[in-house]
This record gives sequence, C-alpha cells and structure tokens, in this order.
Amino acid sequence: MIPGLQNFRDTGGTPLSDGGTTRSGVLYRSEALSGLTADGLAELAGTDIGVIADFRTTVERDMAADRLPDSRPFHVVELPLLQGALTGMAQQAPVADDPEAAQAAIATAPASLPSLGDLYVSMLGEGAASFAELARLVAAATADPPTAVLVHCTAGKDRTGVAVALLLDAVGAERAAVVEDYSSSAAHLAGPWADRMRAMVTGMGVPLTPAVDALLTGTPPEAIELALAWIDERGGSAAYLQSGGLTEDELAALRNRLAG
Repeated sequence: MIPGLQNFRDTGGTPLSDGGTTRSGVLYRSEALSGLTADGLAELAGTDIGVIADFRTTVERDMAADRLPDSRPFHVVELPLLQGALTGMAQQAPVADDPEAAQAAIATAPASLPSLGDLYVSMLGEGAASFAELARLVAAATADPPTAVLVHCTAGKDRTGVAVALLLDAVGAERAAVVEDYSSSAAHLAGPWADRMRAMVTGMGVPLTPAVDALLTGTPPEAIELALAWIDERGGSAAYLQSGGLTEDELAALRNRLAG
C-alpha cells in the first residue's frame, strides 16, 4: 500500500484460464492520487510506474488534482469518461439560481439513480475508445523502465474497475478472479474514504439510501458480472476493445505484456 492511497494495487498475480498468472509490475490501479502523503510521493517515485492514465473529467481533476513526485517525470494521459463520474451527475442538476428546482431534484435523485450494473453498461456503450486507449498504453510499454501503467479515476472502483476487468478478461484471466479483483475495492475504500463520500452527499441534502450508498462505495459482484455479460453478448472483451480501435497487433502485444 502507498501512504495516502486506500485502493492501490498491482493487478499482477491474477490467475489465467490456461494456467499461470498475469505479470506483476505491468498494470496498477488506484483511486485519485490527490491524497498522496509525502511518504506516498516518495514511494510512488520508487515504483516501476511510468504512465498514469486518468479517467476523471476536467471538473474532477480541478476539484482534486493528482499529486505527483517532482523527482522524476511521469507520462500522464487524460481519458475523461463522464459515465461513472459523480461530478458528471452533478453537472446535469438544475442550476443554483433555481432553488426550488434544485430541491426537487435532490428529493427525487435517489429514486432515479441507476444501479451500478446499468451504469457500467452505459459506460461500456460510450467508452470503447477510452478503454482501447488504456489497453494501447499497456501494450506499448517500452523496454526501458519505468514502464508500468497506473490507471485511476476518483474512487478507482467504477471506471477503473470496468477498465481493469476488460483488460484482464481480454488476456485470458479467470472470470472468477476478474470479479474478485473488482469486488475487493469496497473493502479497500471502507473507512475514511467512504465516510468522506457519504458526508459529501448528505451535505448536498441527498438522503443516504442503500442505493445511494451502493453507488458511492459499493462493488457488488453482480454489477461487474452484468457488465461482462453485456460484453460477452457482443463477442467478448477482446472484440470490444477492437471495436474501440485496438488493432490485432496491439491486442497481441497486450496479451504478451500482461499474460506473457
């Protein structure tokens, strides 16, 4: 664990369907890097991470900019994906100069929220090019370190969770292991991070219903299973990434890099 991050981990060691595991030191995942401590910055500088892929929107980045070490460069790639962003939902709320409309929207918000699974399907429907670009970044790592890719959004559970599930599935990871990796984020985020998110939402006047809490902090297996079922119906994760622009050669390089 890197100090200041709760949901940081290496995806290496994920079991593959044909035996073996994914390679360590290739693809990492986390929440936003805005909470990195001084010790965390030093530890990040000492890792093999050279590329940071950020799925957050401009609003999210402005609200909580990543902290990065200044001791060496990082290649930061912005892949903004609105679906799955709490700020994206906020941007669709009534303007502040109409308090009655805003209050009405807050009152009805819990009933109109999508389930996480439905949110992920919507994300997949719009995000193929962004997910393919992440796959391309992992596949295109150079021979000279640091070469690893760190992908994150705000929580590191939804956009990041779907992205990592896609890449692991595309290189032949066991489906149960893919689901388990996704599901583990809720436990990582429990405590201070989840409490901050709940306080933010209740501070806006939104009731903290079970559905709202699940959207904020949950990673139920059935959510990613629904997303992967949607992908399966369309030919699988590899075909989906290719629909976003990933070439056959890039797909082969991704498999070689992640699965060996």
